Amino acid sequence: MVASISHNTWIKYFTPNPYAQLRLFCFPYAGGSAAIFRDWHRELPKTIEVCPIELPGRGSRMREPLFEELSFLIEALGEGLHPYLDKPYALFGHSFGALVSFEFACYCREHYHRLPHCLLVSGRQAPHLPDLSPMHALPKENFIQEIERLNGTPKEIMRNPEMIELLLPILRADLKIDETYEYKPKPPLEIPLTVFGGEGDSEANRTQLEAWSQHGSREFSLQMFPGDHFFINTARLHLLQTLSQKLRFLTLR
Repeated sequence: MVASISHNTWIKYFTPNPYAQLRLFCFPYAGGSAAIFRDWHRELPKTIEVCPIELPGRGSRMREPLFEELSFLIEALGEGLHPYLDKPYALFGHSFGALVSFEFACYCREHYHRLPHCLLVSGRQAPHLPDLSPMHALPKENFIQEIERLNGTPKEIMRNPEMIELLLPILRADLKIDETYEYKPKPPLEIPLTVFGGEGDSEANRTQLEAWSQHGSREFSLQMFPGDHFFINTARLHLLQTLSQKLRFLTLR
């Protein structure tokens, strides 16, 4: 299993951990890649096997077509990750990744009857709340201005026209999925649900984050961090310390 998971196209920067008690699948934000999580295993407990998810159209999968429909993405994820649900697992996703991880948890419940041990979501309003400021269809100049406002893309990329041309289609595709998503009522997930947010995040405020509570029927917690929408990067160590505590407790239960 260790040999095969290291060559799975969906899982990148994988560090085999034969002593792990729990796999943590990590889903990136819009436009992001598995590289966001490449060093997370160094800060998390040795009982956790970190599995960064690489979506098509970026990183080592740059030549693969982008998904623009969530249901197709979730179905493909289900097929690709099902073999690695053979041990306890948890899901983490930030922003667009939070939506993907939520729908993937629901998919696993319906199709595999195997829920994650917990769902950890970050930087996104609850699934039933609409996006009030969609940007995926904005003209190029306005779209770039919005990307700069969110402050999540390195300045060296924003100043490089060739890099911008590569990034824009990925961002538009991910944001189209996120911003056109229509929640279909479903039973709450019978697992612990933890939500993280940035105190200065204009995209997901405390009220919108607290609304996640209706999507889980077990323990619910919300923790805010200093920073804007991309506190996942600026408050990285604080976030990973918090994740370590929660996941360590989970593996001891």
